[in-house]
Amino acid sequence: MTERTYNVLFLCTGNSARSILAEGILRTDGAGRFMAYSAGSQPNGTVNPLALKVLGDHGYPTDGYCSKSWDEFAVPEAPVMDFVLTVCDSAAGEVCPVWPGHPSIAHWGIEDPAAVEGSDAHKEEAFVRAFEFLKNRISTFIHLPLAALDRFTIGTRLQSICHLEGASTVPASGAAPHRT
Repeated sequence: MTERTYNVLFLCTGNSARSILAEGILRTDGAGRFMAYSAGSQPNGTVNPLALKVLGDHGYPTDGYCSKSWDEFAVPEAPVMDFVLTVCDSAAGEVCPVWPGHPSIAHWGIEDPAAVEGSDAHKEEAFVRAFEFLKNRISTFIHLPLAALDRFTIGTRLQSICHLEGASTVPASGAAPHRT
């Protein structure tokens, strides 16, 4: 039996860096099993060029990304999400829309590489670090036997992925609440 395709939405505040990196990684690494999307609570309208550079430098496609509102995914005609993963602490603390389909929700906080100041090399290094942390988490996620797990176990596993290398300093209690 072929496992179905899962829809995954990565959320951040501006939808310009971390959520774009996560979407790009899952689009490629999870192709055929996952459909990846990203959005922001307050999208800034542009994708950070360093996010695209780092994706490209690691062999990932860099086209087709845009900064958009999470409201696009909370309407009846939007794809029904199976998973909603926040990748920034600000978005995790916001009141999220009610997602059609009641997806599993988890917080995978990653420090904001776009907030790093200094030389161009230092900024790019921050994006590479964020990419590596997200790739590590996404690799763990895509290898979960989702079809064999119940909803509670999936939620527990998603939350445990937050504790992999690169987790932000927000404790698990600050994670977005699970909706059932």
